[in-house]
Amino acid sequence: MAATMVKDGNLNYSEDEEENYSDDGDWGDWKADDDVIGGGEEEEDDDGSESDFLCLFCDSHFVSCDLLFEHCRMSHGFDFHGIRKELKLDFYSSFKLINYIRSQVAENKCWSWRIESDDFKDVKFPWDEEKYLKPVWQEDSLLYSFADDEEDEEDTFDREEVMEDLRKLGDLCIDVEALGETSMSNNDKCNINGSKDVTLLSNCNGLKDDLIVNGKDAEPKVCDGRLVNRNIKKVNENYFGSYSSFGIHKEMLSDKVRTEAYRDALLKNPTLLNGSVVMDVGCGTGILSLFAAKAGALRVVAVEASEKMAKVATKIAKDNKVFNDNEHNGVLEVAHSMVEELDKSIQIQPHSVDVLVSEWMGYCLLYESMLSSVLYARDRWLKPGGAILPDTATMFVAGFGKGATSLPFWEDVYGFDMSSIGKEILEDTARLPIVDVIEERDLVTQPALLQTFDLATMKPDEVDFTATATLEPTESEAKTRLCHGVVLWFDTGFTSRFCKENPTVLSTSPYTPPTHWAQTVLTFQEPISVAPASLLPRDDRRGAIGTKECPASSIHLRVSVARAHEHRSIDISLEATGLSSKGQKRHWPVQIFNL
Repeated sequence: MAATMVKDGNLNYSEDEEENYSDDGDWGDWKADDDVIGGGEEEEDDDGSESDFLCLFCDSHFVSCDLLFEHCRMSHGFDFHGIRKELKLDFYSSFKLINYIRSQVAENKCWSWRIESDDFKDVKFPWDEEKYLKPVWQEDSLLYSFADDEEDEEDTFDREEVMEDLRKLGDLCIDVEALGETSMSNNDKCNINGSKDVTLLSNCNGLKDDLIVNGKDAEPKVCDGRLVNRNIKKVNENYFGSYSSFGIHKEMLSDKVRTEAYRDALLKNPTLLNGSVVMDVGCGTGILSLFAAKAGALRVVAVEASEKMAKVATKIAKDNKVFNDNEHNGVLEVAHSMVEELDKSIQIQPHSVDVLVSEWMGYCLLYESMLSSVLYARDRWLKPGGAILPDTATMFVAGFGKGATSLPFWEDVYGFDMSSIGKEILEDTARLPIVDVIEERDLVTQPALLQTFDLATMKPDEVDFTATATLEPTESEAKTRLCHGVVLWFDTGFTSRFCKENPTVLSTSPYTPPTHWAQTVLTFQEPISVAPASLLPRDDRRGAIGTKECPASSIHLRVSVARAHEHRSIDISLEATGLSSKGQKRHWPVQIFNL
């Protein structure tokens, strides 16, 4: 199960590149073509001017501050009003905060908010600098409107006078280049928040790093449980809400590799399913529950946290005459609930389930962190010795070459060399994981096993892990090749432990037909030259290991995956070491990716 994400490695253009598009029209032309979110028509202020508020983190536009801040809260985890209240920010501090976020987003340092603290005593905020009283761009209507509707704050100053002073402050900073700052013109506004087509959203990691406590770097103090629970609830609402769209369910149902693996496991193992009690965690449309009912299950409990999809699954079950209630005599029950709160919605005895089934996997297997819910259901309701489907999950890693990047495209664009763009894009992708389909022919190393999970026995905290793997160059091509990074994928097994008649495997490998999970791509900060040991000369070679002059005979990886600070996200750290045929080593800096 994986929420829809744009599968594109192309990132933001730099300011220099933006200039190349100046002939396409200025910002006014672009803005006139955009639909403003929040109403069928663009609203106007009393003076007749348009109300156009640009999101702090993305390219969405709104007709009011309230709509903008609600969008930031739901989509980017940034609760402006809540943060102002928690941190007791006055008008000036709030003004600086907005400009600080604008500047971080403009520099590609921030795409969402992850700071959660209601106690910043003795902390100097990273935005508490005079330079953030100067608007990042002059026509930021949000700066002059965010406090208009405040009812609880008593004005101790003339707001119009303050706003005029702030506008004058911007006029004083004429030579911004001499000051080493970047000024954003109207044309830059269209790129201030970057591309919407970035596969993954990073977070304000730099904000944490900039916090200073008594002159020393420090992490923000941990917030109380109420604030954490409130933010987790918001993330859960967004997460389950994303699955209320029929588009993602069509995508998953159309994924034949995925759906047929579950179908075969449920329909082709009659001794497992016939007469059994089945629980389906995260049922969606109810397809797995329908398979279980068709296989002869005595009772099927379909659990779905999305209210809309729970209703859809109920309707589908009724349409297919398998629903069970006072009016129907089927076997399928639908419970609208998170599995952790299932006891509040339906009566089911602990340890009374024979088969627990769930399609819980996300990108890179563990994105969305739904596995913990499946393990909770296992420990709470599965009988001792009961079956969990799938019962194994395995992660693999391999190195990829130039063909898996956008470099070949940019090297020949209608006969013109635009490789400089490709190189810049590749540098940017070293900061963000990319979800994309990688072809087998673009792998330059043999695959290696990274981590295995036994879903029947593993503990919840084993979701976080550190593992090592060694990548050996492929022998098929007798030449030196550049390894630009690594690609991660997973297999889930319906093994003979439970599926005795027909064990099967669901694979998201580059060697098998593609799935909606694709693969997860982590790009090195610099490519590593590799070649089979049999091709490397025996005499000493000059040059650093991993260069063209001295290719590595293998790459040793150390990969850590952990649940991130932001609920349902994961952090991935990647360490690479090049090894020569004589055992010499070269280490590259650790890279951190957030998914």
